[in-house]
Amino acid sequence: MTFTPVDDLRLMRRGFHWRGPRPHSWPEPARVIPDAPESLEWARREPVRSLRYLIQRGLMMPVNELMTHPRIEGAEWLRTLDRPVIFAPNHTSHADTPLLLQSMPDRVRERTVVAAAADYFYERPLLGRVLSLYLNTFPFARSGSAAGVLDASGRLLRAGWNLLVYAEGTRTTDGRIGEFKPGIGHLAVANRTPVVPMFLRGTLRVMPKGTRLPLPAPVTIRIGRPLDPARGDTSKDFTKRIEAAVRALADAKDAPEVSGNWIDRWRQNN
Repeated sequence: MTFTPVDDLRLMRRGFHWRGPRPHSWPEPARVIPDAPESLEWARREPVRSLRYLIQRGLMMPVNELMTHPRIEGAEWLRTLDRPVIFAPNHTSHADTPLLLQSMPDRVRERTVVAAAADYFYERPLLGRVLSLYLNTFPFARSGSAAGVLDASGRLLRAGWNLLVYAEGTRTTDGRIGEFKPGIGHLAVANRTPVVPMFLRGTLRVMPKGTRLPLPAPVTIRIGRPLDPARGDTSKDFTKRIEAAVRALADAKDAPEVSGNWIDRWRQNN
């Protein structure tokens, strides 16, 4: 008796139980190719942009003023920005992002996209969409391969968007600045993009890690002079410069490379 290829195929199909019980020794079933991440282009188009502007001006900013009375120093460095930048603040609280956005002029804030932890905010699709509407966020992976995230971030910069990136990767629990991840340096060096160091003081008291409701407390935001990658800078080198600038702002140091001299600040105001 001879078997044709068709007979072999039929025999093989009868040997598989596609929907039957799986042996315990087999791994759990999974997709070979993961689903592509949802595109958030809708959050950066009209009429969503106008709706976000109204929400932020009518809700976010009044709440910020009521709860924190934010004091902003160095805002002159943002008034004359003429190309996309990366904002690099410290991170202590969920209150950081609304306050940082408030510290920016309207035209800068309206063109700023916020990197939000993909494993924290975007595991729940509804929360991710609400956050994208409210703060113009996009998912930023904190673990695994960073190639896709860096590529997406680079495309946003090349399209004219500013990026707000928390280079520590997570919120601090004691207010101290953590080590900056080299991804921010890589992003800036690869795209030849200036980085604006920023420091927030007081948000740890407003909404420390683990709490759900904010508490009133004064907040200060210090904005430093934009830093440009130097010729020959590696990702790690530039990341260290960014981190040092944020720490200098935290220590209230008025080093020219961080805060500029009085002539630089006068030019920004005129």
